[in-house]
Amino acid sequence: MKKFWNRTGEETNPGSSPGRASSEDARPDEHTRLLPNRVDSTPYLSPDDPAVSPYNLWTVRLVRWITVALTCVTFAWWVLMVVTIFITPPGLHVRGSPFFSFSYASFALLTLIVSLLFFSAPSKLARILSIVNAAVLLVDATLILVVPGLRHAEIWVGVASVLWAALMALWFVTVDRTVQWGKAEEEERLTGRPESRRTVTEWLEVTLSTVLLAVLACVVVLMTLTLMLRAIDSGLAPPGKRYWVDNDRYQIHVYCRGNKTDAAGAKTTTVLLEGGEDPVERGLCQLAENAVKNGSISRFCFADRPGMAWSDAAPSPFSASIASDALSEALLRAGEEGPWVLASAGIGSLYSRVFSSRHGDDVRGILMIDPLHEDLLSRVGTPGRGFALWIRGVISPGGIDRLLGALLGGRRSADRVWGRSSYQSGTTIFAKLQESLVAESLTKRDVVSSRAIQNRETPLVLISSGQQMKKDRSWEEKVCDHAAHPLALANAT
Repeated sequence: MKKFWNRTGEETNPGSSPGRASSEDARPDEHTRLLPNRVDSTPYLSPDDPAVSPYNLWTVRLVRWITVALTCVTFAWWVLMVVTIFITPPGLHVRGSPFFSFSYASFALLTLIVSLLFFSAPSKLARILSIVNAAVLLVDATLILVVPGLRHAEIWVGVASVLWAALMALWFVTVDRTVQWGKAEEEERLTGRPESRRTVTEWLEVTLSTVLLAVLACVVVLMTLTLMLRAIDSGLAPPGKRYWVDNDRYQIHVYCRGNKTDAAGAKTTTVLLEGGEDPVERGLCQLAENAVKNGSISRFCFADRPGMAWSDAAPSPFSASIASDALSEALLRAGEEGPWVLASAGIGSLYSRVFSSRHGDDVRGILMIDPLHEDLLSRVGTPGRGFALWIRGVISPGGIDRLLGALLGGRRSADRVWGRSSYQSGTTIFAKLQESLVAESLTKRDVVSSRAIQNRETPLVLISSGQQMKKDRSWEEKVCDHAAHPLALANAT
């Protein structure tokens, strides 16, 4: 005759146990609802029995379904952050780098995916790492809220993204702890004791989840250090003033120097600078400063294009005509009315041409240095370049290059805002990505239209590199096309 023993070692008879009738009469709870035939009526199970699972508890199952729902919500927010980079929905325009909000959304989504993939393999180390991640993310949220420059750049989108990421990190801890409790409860109920051993599969799952969370922790720490650099850089005051444009959605930095009137009280002609790939402060501005000092010109102004130097990022898409409208509005708010002589370099010449077509009566002359022709915009808008800029933008919140430059290269705030390291800024990368996305469509259309309506009586001075013309036949042909302007004076140096 087969005998059975209970947890205390006393012999029991499953067929005559009074506890059986009482358990059948009792209302089912989460211990008895799923496995009523195994409670007080069967011997303990083997730890390897599939029935020994935390999923037996409704509490654990509910936590899993909540995690799935949170993952769906987070995925929807992540998709919205991706879309925002290419087409900005109303109310979601980030004045700084949108890649920070995208990174926080990605962190939250990856945390939940790790939780679901390794749901049944709880780990104390994973919980510790997730607590660390949540603490660091709360530091990020505090920085964004406390530092005015960061709060202005990230607005509510960045704050919501980082707080949601911190909340998901804490939810991971809750989930992992609940599964740990449910696992111990079911093992003790069905096997007689909590199981301290792990299978090879469980060890593999624990290792993978720990490694992934450790990688996320390193990324979050790098993002926090980059955010601190941004907080420091936001304290660098611009030489001019910033003006709201586009229905007060973002600000453009405008700087002017010189006298507005001459000795007779007449308006002086202002040289309006437009930079190329780099901010105006790095090149043309220095030339203009020297020209004012030696009396070659009386006055000059420039406005940083959106995303460059001290100007905020603009919503996407952003074409040459939108840039011209933003520049016109910023100059008007600054009280600058011209007349103008437009001086530009590289791709900035395209923006100057669009501006000149809309202010023909106020433009007295155009100077273009190594101008980019609209037919060569295909070089700016290649899919490969756009993808490379997107990848650079995605990893820019980590800021490894900027951190190394600050720690080892002696780079200062001026270097990062408008100097030699400005190209590493997520905002600048985003501006170049915007430029690349519409180069062959909206911008090319704007430039072609501006050529058709541009005042043909406006004098044009063209300066181009003879070495560049020798190396690039297409460039040479397009320089000759620029020089075909009736009043053009072309120089090759």
